[in-house]
Amino acid sequence: MKNISNNRATDKLIFALDVQSCKEALSWIDLLSGHVGMFKVGKELFTAFGPKIVDSIKEKNQKIFLDLKFHDIPNTVARAAQAAVKLGVDMFNIHATGGSKMISETVSAVDVCAANLKIKKPVILAVTVLTSLDDHDLNEIGFKKNADELVIDLARMAVCAGASGVVASPCDIYALRNNLGNDFVIVTPGIRAGEKKEKADDQKRTLSAYEAIKAGADYIVVGRPISAAEKPLEACGQIIQEIAEGLAARI
Repeated sequence: MKNISNNRATDKLIFALDVQSCKEALSWIDLLSGHVGMFKVGKELFTAFGPKIVDSIKEKNQKIFLDLKFHDIPNTVARAAQAAVKLGVDMFNIHATGGSKMISETVSAVDVCAANLKIKKPVILAVTVLTSLDDHDLNEIGFKKNADELVIDLARMAVCAGASGVVASPCDIYALRNNLGNDFVIVTPGIRAGEKKEKADDQKRTLSAYEAIKAGADYIVVGRPISAAEKPLEACGQIIQEIAEGLAARI
């Protein structure tokens, strides 16, 4: 088995700042700085505090995943993406169901903006199918394909349109890698706490950190398994160990 350093494993862990106050968010950053690779700012935190929260995190020299899932007409999403570039985020996402034109125009706008600012462009992720949706939900919305098929189709379209990668359920990672290869980024939420032993959990479309990384995820997003733990740093360390073991177990 390969020997994987904890530093490399740490880089793959994104902590979800799913909290209700700026003070609480910054407290988590102070606690977990050096123990995770990036912090995720979602709709709740960004709606409440706006760009200020991003600025506060950047002042602490931490990487940021802006999880706002932009989904609108191409021009609107492209402009929102440029605003994200100017904020200095390291990663952000858009909905793949916005279509290839929305994605390609967003990618072009980001390229131009980053070049003008002379900064590294952020990773652009396309959200495939939310981990909360199952086949029944998708059919109710109007999709005729099941979740497994839809994820592959949306991911292929998004990557061909220029997206850096996708956000997908951990249960979809094997299929994504088998169908589309390794030349794109996979970020996966839906990570549960627990042993690395595989367990059936199809309805929730979740896996452990070990399973997700072994399957081919580049980053995992973790919130409650750390924030709700009695000893958050200990829980974080256990997840990092799972990531390291998952990396070592890759063929």
